[in-house]
Amino acid sequence: MARATILVLLSVFASLIPGCAEPEKPAPPSIDEAADSFDLAALRTLITEKNVAFTQAHITGDSAVLIDYFTPDARVLGPNAEAVVGQAAIAELNAQYVNYGIKEFTETTTNFYGDENYLIDEGTYFMRYGEDVVEEGKYLNVWKQVDGNWRVCANMWNTNE
Repeated sequence: MARATILVLLSVFASLIPGCAEPEKPAPPSIDEAADSFDLAALRTLITEKNVAFTQAHITGDSAVLIDYFTPDARVLGPNAEAVVGQAAIAELNAQYVNYGIKEFTETTTNFYGDENYLIDEGTYFMRYGEDVVEEGKYLNVWKQVDGNWRVCANMWNTNE
């Protein structure tokens, strides 16, 4: 009988030992699970908000917002011009547009796609500046995450004229 009691006690203690051990760390998410956590709809909302801030910054002349929109090595590919590369050069280009006296500027996303590495924002724009000059066209922005913040790494636009 004593032997049976010892075996029961050993079984009870053996079942308690795993509870005393450190809990197992969860495995890192698989590629499939990481892809499942990517929320394109939420990112479209975020990019729309950034686009609104960007267009309004052209009207108000907020250079901090304008420069923060781009990655340090961004490329701007405007119509009928050489590529403008880097934040300093892009800041100069944006200042020229602000100096035109932009009175109205809107962008409307027409197509949005991408993954956790890059987002593509295609759309149309409307701009009114100077002596009521109106410009309408289309744009393409390539967004990349840098230090946890989505920024444009390539921007291209042209008018519909």
